[in-house]
Amino acid sequence: MHQLRIGVCYDFRNPPDSGVPDRVLFGEILEQVQWLDRIGADLVWFTEHHFIDDGYLPSWVPVAGAMAAVTERVRFGTDICLLPFNHPLRLAEDLAVLDNLSGGRVELGVGMGYAPHEFRGFGLPVSRRVSLMNEGIEVLQRCFAGERFSYRGKRYRFEDVIVTPGYVQEGGPPLWIAAMSEAGALRAARYNTHFLPQGERARSFDPWVRALAADGRSPSDHRVGIIRSILVTDDKDGDWPPVRAAERYRMDLYRRFFDESGEGFGSGEPVPQTWVIGDADHCVQVLREFIETFGITDIVTMAVPPGLSAEQMAPSLERLFTQVAPRLKGLL
Repeated sequence: MHQLRIGVCYDFRNPPDSGVPDRVLFGEILEQVQWLDRIGADLVWFTEHHFIDDGYLPSWVPVAGAMAAVTERVRFGTDICLLPFNHPLRLAEDLAVLDNLSGGRVELGVGMGYAPHEFRGFGLPVSRRVSLMNEGIEVLQRCFAGERFSYRGKRYRFEDVIVTPGYVQEGGPPLWIAAMSEAGALRAARYNTHFLPQGERARSFDPWVRALAADGRSPSDHRVGIIRSILVTDDKDGDWPPVRAAERYRMDLYRRFFDESGEGFGSGEPVPQTWVIGDADHCVQVLREFIETFGITDIVTMAVPPGLSAEQMAPSLERLFTQVAPRLKGLL
């Protein structure tokens, strides 16, 4: 049985009209993570996108390195790192350095991306994303094994290489695969990684469960993670409106991506990612049911939604990690 881990996620989006310099936002978040590390957060995750006018975080490894230097216990991960835009051997080297800097506190969640403008920006046809994703995973798994290897694929070919320095974690950073579709769910099952389901339950979560069962494996042998944000408050009417406005801004970008790509979360029953809002008792009740239904082992909240400050979100985060998280861990 995996221990429940609760944490935060950052995208570093800074709306152009915010009036806050990017360096100030980065500094505020770095200070916030130091504080969260002290009060009980387990995870700090990052998302990745490129060429967005609000500075959406394009490069998470240096941020994790800076945070690792000022924290002691939080683990760093991604939901998600866009694998087609990251050379897998180079990424494996970056992660080896980060694994050593952090004392073995790094994990990696990968996805293949879908926003057409990003593929254009990197000069890659969207049609290559599946092969870049699959081969990238295979290369990373060989790198994480810590042994010298050769690899010959359609996109990548390496002869007699080994990643140095060695990883602190045996077997390298734990690897996660994200899925919004049945193909993604089957990919996670095939490569036997931890799992980040999104979108329709019938297209992502359920096929993963069936694929594992077909091979005599159990979902409980894997970690299941998700971004599902939480606002702990006794004054929903007063505290929710500014967060709701920030969330609408945050989601408008993904709707644009979905429109441009023809992809999306679908209209069926979702794996829930809506905000949980209410006092500590309410949050514990809703989260417990959600965690038990989907076997969630890792859940993170967007710590600083776009346009808000670290200070504005601090009261909710403090209650999350001092009142809600300990109770959930005691119940599950």
